[in-house]
Amino acid sequence: MTNGREGTLMATSSAETRFRITATLTCVLAATLTLGACSAQPAGSDTAPTDAASDTCQRNKDAGKITYISGYGYSASAGQLDVFLAEELGYFDELCLDVEINASGANGQQLVASGQAQFTALGSASDVMLAAANSKNLTAVATYGTTPPFSIFGNEKLKSLKDLEGGSLGYFINLTPIASAMLDEAGVDVSKVEMVKMTNYDPTVVVRGQVDAIVGYASNQPQSLKAQDLPFSEFLPADLGVEGTYNVMEVNSRFLAEHREVAADFMRASLKALQYCLDESDACIDTLAQLAEDNNQGAAFPRDQLARTWEVESAWVRESAGGNPGVQTAAMWKPEYALVEKYGDVKDLPAIEDMMDADLVADLYDGDALIWPAK
Repeated sequence: MTNGREGTLMATSSAETRFRITATLTCVLAATLTLGACSAQPAGSDTAPTDAASDTCQRNKDAGKITYISGYGYSASAGQLDVFLAEELGYFDELCLDVEINASGANGQQLVASGQAQFTALGSASDVMLAAANSKNLTAVATYGTTPPFSIFGNEKLKSLKDLEGGSLGYFINLTPIASAMLDEAGVDVSKVEMVKMTNYDPTVVVRGQVDAIVGYASNQPQSLKAQDLPFSEFLPADLGVEGTYNVMEVNSRFLAEHREVAADFMRASLKALQYCLDESDACIDTLAQLAEDNNQGAAFPRDQLARTWEVESAWVRESAGGNPGVQTAAMWKPEYALVEKYGDVKDLPAIEDMMDADLVADLYDGDALIWPAK
């Protein structure tokens, strides 16, 4: 996404690592553990737990298992690390949610659209838009920033993107609308640039001259080059006046319609964990790195790399034009929508309002404070 995609991302896609996260604290235990949404009767009180708290807990339990797909493994990205931390910190348990996390790097959009999973995160709104023409069962419920996560980085000899003419540009999966807009704004004649589909996420290929530049993620590959003190050039969307978004959470539309309040509580718990990660970055990254290690993905997601990624991406969350973390509006998507229309080769692109729910997350806040059930 981003939504920080780790340098060994493709390795995680084949890891097929799954782990089941089970809600171990239930309303039956609430009397002794004073859980949030499953609030217990206060000691010495003659009154029973409130009907509202009991009903909320039962409603969330009745929704059954909620499956989240992490398309980028244990990436330190908003919409991903917060879901892991919400489980580790017990926030899902407090709201009586039974959450399963699939961290194998599977195709989250396909699984969510088909109803085999309920939530997944993507790198930007353009990812949502490009898929929307082919699926009517996905709804974006959160956007975590208004900074496009992409950058074009290359050999230090590149003084401008125009210098790519006569050279080569690598890309992963597809050339994003953001990257196409950057090249266009720089006046690059793309017919004079050799496009190379990359299968190796090693950023040092630009230093060694295997390709002149790569469309990558600003929070990942360039940060790795900086950590190695290797010389390179980098061009960001903002340098060329290109606007976009950072990381989007999507939910199965049918699940949202049938279990709106449950979906809201899933987001409530993950956003509480996101704030924890903004406030306690070191502790958050320690936990995420340990989870990766415990699930045999420590080599793919080493702590130093996770810390570099989150240092960049946490700033994108704080600087979001949406204000409170996760809040989204149609206005935030409009610049990227125009780019997808121009460069995305998509027919019948749905209206922004048909692809997102702008109220679900916004309604979770009272001013700047996330509303959390009283204990």
